[in-house]
This record gives sequence, C-alpha cells and structure tokens, in this order.
Amino acid sequence: MNRTTPETGHRTLRRLLSGAALLLAGLVLSLNALLAQDPVGREVVQLTVADAIGPATRDYIVRGIEEAEDTNAELVVLKLDTPGGLDASMRDIISKILNAEVPVATWIAPDGARAASAGTYILLASPVAAMAPATHLGAATPVPIGGAAPTAPAPAAEPEAEPATDEPMSEDTAASGDEAAEAEPPAAPADASSSKAINDAVAYIRGLAERHGRNADWAERAVREAVTLTAPEALEQNVIDLIAENIDDLLAAIDGREVKLHDRSVTLATEGLAVREIEPDWRTSLLAIITNPTLAYILLLVGVYGLLLEGYNPGALVPGIIGGISLLLALYAFQILPVNYAGLALMALGLALIAAELFVPSFGILGIGGLVAVVFGSVILFDEDVPGFAVNEGVIAGLAVSGAVLFGMIVWMIQRALQRPRMGGRASLIDHTAEAIADFTDGRGRVHLQGEDWFAHAEADIRRGQRVRITGIQDEGFVLDVVPLNDDER
Repeated sequence: MNRTTPETGHRTLRRLLSGAALLLAGLVLSLNALLAQDPVGREVVQLTVADAIGPATRDYIVRGIEEAEDTNAELVVLKLDTPGGLDASMRDIISKILNAEVPVATWIAPDGARAASAGTYILLASPVAAMAPATHLGAATPVPIGGAAPTAPAPAAEPEAEPATDEPMSEDTAASGDEAAEAEPPAAPADASSSKAINDAVAYIRGLAERHGRNADWAERAVREAVTLTAPEALEQNVIDLIAENIDDLLAAIDGREVKLHDRSVTLATEGLAVREIEPDWRTSLLAIITNPTLAYILLLVGVYGLLLEGYNPGALVPGIIGGISLLLALYAFQILPVNYAGLALMALGLALIAAELFVPSFGILGIGGLVAVVFGSVILFDEDVPGFAVNEGVIAGLAVSGAVLFGMIVWMIQRALQRPRMGGRASLIDHTAEAIADFTDGRGRVHLQGEDWFAHAEADIRRGQRVRITGIQDEGFVLDVVPLNDDER
C-alpha cells in the first residue's frame, strides 16, 4: 500500500507551482508578441518597383500586399517608376489592389519617374494616387504582340487653350465643350481586332478612374490618343489626388483621408507612422532573372545546342543535362513573355537546319541558312513595342558573328580535308614503297608493306630485298601492282 508522506506532497506542490510559473511566463511572452505585432496596424509597408510590369513585378507586388494584410498594416505605398509592361501581369496587380484588405497608395517617384502605359492603369486603380514633382503618366494605348499598335488617326489640331481661371466652368461653356467633343470624336481603329482591343482598354480604364472619382474622360484619351500629363497637370485635371516630394509628405497629406476599399470605406491615420520597406525575395529575384528576355533567349540556344551535342555524342551527359534544364527554363519564360510566334518559328527552322548540318554535311550551306533564320527570328522574337521586353541587340549581333565565324571555319576545314590525300582504302596505298620478300616468279611474288605481307604483281624482274613502288591494286585477290624503284627514288 503506497502512502503519501508530507515530503512527497511538498515536492508535488513545488512541481505544480513551477509548471504554473512557466505557463504564466509563456502567456506573458505571447501577449508581448501580440502587442508588438500592433493589431491596429501602426505601420506603413512600402513596395518599390522601378522596372517593366511583368511576372516578377506582379509576384512582388501581390505577395507584398498579402504580407501587409497578414500584419494588418495601415497602408501599402507602391513607389512606382515603369515604362509599362504586360497586360496579364498588370491586371493581376490591379485585381489585388481593388480587392485588398489594406488601402494602397501608388506614388510615382522619385523625380523623373513615369507611370506610362500599364503604370497609368495601376495608378488610377489605387485608392490613393500621388506623384512626385517632375514625373509624368499616360500613353496607355494597348500594344498587341506581333503587330503594330492599334492607334487611331491623329485628331485635328486642337484650338488654343483658354487661360485657366479659378472660377468654375459655366454650364453653357461645359455644354459647348461637350458638343465640340461630340462633333469631333476620335477616329476608330482601322480593323475590328484593333477596335476591340481599344474599346476594351477604354472601358477598363474608365471603370478604374470612376471608381475613385477621377477624370475618366482624360483616362479614355490616354488610351485612344496616347496623351500624357505632368504631375501638376494631372493634379489640375483631377487625374491624381496629390503631389508629394517624399514619403513623409505623402503620409502627412493623406492623414485623415477617407478611401474606398472593395467592401468598405476607411479613414487613414498615417502621419508619423514607421515605414517598413519589403525587398524582393529570392523567388521574385529568380523569376526576374528567368523572365528577362535576353536570358530566356540565351537559355533557349544553350538548351538546343546542348541537346544537339548530346545527340551527336551519346553518353556525354553534361551537355544533355545542361541543355534539358536550360530548354525547360526557356520554355517556361516564353510561356509568360510576349513572344512573337513568327520569330519563334524562324528560330526553330534555323536551329533545325543547323542540326541537319551536323548530320548531313552540306559544306556549310544548311548551317549558314540556319544561322540567317536564327538571327532574323531573334530580331523579331520579342515585340519591342512592349516596354522592357526586348532581346539585347548586342547578344544577337554576337550570336551572328560567332556563328558566321564557326561555320566559316567548318567550310575551311572541309576544304582542307578534301585536298589532303586519302588516309584509308585502296587509294591510300598508291605511291607507297614496299620491300620484296622473295624473288618474283612469272611476275608474281610477295612484298612487305606497313607491317603486312601482300601478294604483288610486276612486269619487271623483282629480286628479294628490292624496293618497289605501288602503282595500283587489282580488284580480285588484293594483289598489288608494283614497279621497281629507280635510283633517284631510292
């Protein structure tokens, strides 16, 4: 029978008290951590984009807004400087901004920055639209991949603008302005496809501008006429909300402003808040590298040539492994980049001709034709009208020069090889000298040649040990035709 002694009871009590103390300490630490997270969201998250809008910037912005939502930040400031970019990536970014739980302020900065094309859409979609001095926005006409931009004919020259006044526009003046606008509407694009793209972009950008009470008419002109505005002009025409020289000015200016989110309106309390900048992580950096058009182009060539070398030298492994990985990365990049498929087809044809040159010698004709096709395909592979997505011309020129030198060397080596005497077969034995093993009888005997004994036939008398020169070989019996060497040949 077990009995509990007073000493045992005290020991048990001490253990319980120690456990309770540890539990209480853990609760205190957890509470401190929760307080440190600041559930009210007393911080501003800054994202910085100074590049074309593409898959990498889309990933960075979307993940940054999601992180701000997780930490319950007060505001996300998107510091933007972009020439434009891809429509799909732009729409993903705008969709995230419109449906975010945290308000987003897009700020075109620093001085000299721009929000062209896709940047204009992103700016108008944001609850707060701001610009730094000496920045501009606009030129939002969509550019189709693989073709010319669907632009309308230039409108007639506008009358000289009236001086701006502080007085509001009268109804009569506004009416006359509307009538003038209706009298000279922008000309429609020439074909149905361009008209469809223009009208879709107009409806999209007008919806973004109207959502936040901005100038939807100017937004439409930015699409149809590719017009642009400086920061003061944008503020005057109600395209943006404010001009801010730095982020502190921006936070002070929007403090107390009511902005509209997807499901509610919130009042910003931003003055004096700490700003935490989110840097691109390894995933975003890797995506930016892979989707760089020049690198994707190089990966394609490395992949194809690696597989060709592996096929030409089976078992080498290294070219095949490197080529396979490079080709898969290139195909992934091409899937999300603005690829012109005519250029890709030309490159495929050129690479096929180069591969054929390795297996069907054509004295360089197939190789040179393939090189020309690859170069022309490279030039038009990515549409240069899409800002930030073009192959570096120096890389294409380097490829053309190195390929021309390579195939020139191949042709030169082929010519040298054709001029050399044959090193195998019957013809290789002609004019070689041999030694008679025994006296010839009736014009027949044996000679020693290159470590082998051959039957030989001679019209002249041949003695043992005499040097002879081979003049031919008979089709039957592998019999050599020989003649004795004269004194000069010996």
